[in-house]
Amino acid sequence: MNYNSVTFITSANKVSQCPEDSIAEVAFAGRSNAGKSSALNTITGIKGLAKTSKTPGRTQLLNFFLIKPQHYLVDLPGYGYAKVSASVREHWQKTLSKYLETREQLRGIILIMDVRHPLKEYDQNMITWAISLNLPIHVLLTKADKLTRGAAASTLLQVRKQLEEYGDMVSVQLFSSLRVNGVDAARAKISEWLND
Repeated sequence: MNYNSVTFITSANKVSQCPEDSIAEVAFAGRSNAGKSSALNTITGIKGLAKTSKTPGRTQLLNFFLIKPQHYLVDLPGYGYAKVSASVREHWQKTLSKYLETREQLRGIILIMDVRHPLKEYDQNMITWAISLNLPIHVLLTKADKLTRGAAASTLLQVRKQLEEYGDMVSVQLFSSLRVNGVDAARAKISEWLND
């Protein structure tokens, strides 16, 4: 799969606007400001593919990126803190729920968590929800460069231990957009899901 040729196709404000030709999708989810768009850019190797911002809640639509014919990567709006009105936040929540619950093309979720603040309530809710929908999750513990190697490895072990009850449905790895670490493992998981 050629990650360097990924192209932005469209943004959807509601599920009915999602690409109709899609046969398989992998969605990127996570709390606002966990490094979701940066991870997407790093995995594809295309700087600026997904818009990044220091302001949480920058991604406000379902953004679709074509990775190969009829196969997409989807950047979802961040959940949790975001400087937007309550009505906009409610709209995101409904759209996100509907997308996850009804989009049959969805093969798995790349769940982004800041390695310094893993498994917050929203993250745990997302995992429980995805498992109930029979969707596998691959966790990227991003910003691993912010911790020493030992501290990052310790966090990775802790998170894996907390999630071991889900078995093969949840996998976890360290990731750093700054140092471009963990890209191969993330790509391998995405390719596995999209080549099914």
